Amino acid sequence: MICVKPVIASSIPRTARGYVVSVKPPRVYEGKPTPRRYGVQKTFLYNQYTRMLEASDNSPIIFLQHTNFAAQRLQKLRRDIADANTKFSVSLSSPTPSPVEIGAPTLAVVRTSLFGVALRDFAPLDADQADQIAGLLKGGLAVLTLPLFNPPQLDAILRALDRSVPPKKPETEQPAPTKPQDDPNFIPGRKMQRVKPVLTPELEVMGALIERRVFGMEGVRDVSKLPTLDTLRAQIVGLLSSPAVQLAAILSEASGGKLARTLEGFKKGLEESQSAEASS
Repeated sequence: MICVKPVIASSIPRTARGYVVSVKPPRVYEGKPTPRRYGVQKTFLYNQYTRMLEASDNSPIIFLQHTNFAAQRLQKLRRDIADANTKFSVSLSSPTPSPVEIGAPTLAVVRTSLFGVALRDFAPLDADQADQIAGLLKGGLAVLTLPLFNPPQLDAILRALDRSVPPKKPETEQPAPTKPQDDPNFIPGRKMQRVKPVLTPELEVMGALIERRVFGMEGVRDVSKLPTLDTLRAQIVGLLSSPAVQLAAILSEASGGKLARTLEGFKKGLEESQSAEASS
């Protein structure tokens, strides 16, 4: 007869793992090759993060901090982002008859250690920018990449994130724990049934990397309120062309035989204003 020794759980409480993005130079260990060589999976992730940073010129990167997210809850969040993106998936302002399809945003959970290495080795970002990004990222890290910089699309996705994962309510004061003997269902000699705590998922926008510029939490919200690039160009062209349009309108009114009437009207206007000032 084989006796199996029961496994006794340790009474030492588990501590939460601290997720930190470090951009400090790597440690050099004696007898280890330098630079460090990664396995197949880590090499794939390192290259993926490097390509993500290289595309940040045109594809903004939004950094999110996630807590207590299960796989099913993460899938629902991706569906909510896709639903919000459908409003801006077709560009109706395209000069071509056929609308232009815009790519969908991508949400991915990132390994902080490898992302820190890719961030440190990414040459276009200097050390100060890398430190700024590393200082923004705390806890579990998720990255939302957009196909292009479109502030209305970014605003719609941020509002979808707020609806899908509302802010956590402030914790109320918990009542003092009662003794097992005070429970009416307590049976001496029988182990009390454990109640599994209900974990509430949390999601917070920590910052963004847009066109190789680092934005904080408030900066991302401010950028999302901007109009599109085409709208800004139209406004600038309108401001620059409005004085010329007004001058052209005045000259067209004063052209030909209308010049004398325009000057005569201007003269009468000055005389009326002078007479009004004299009477007052």
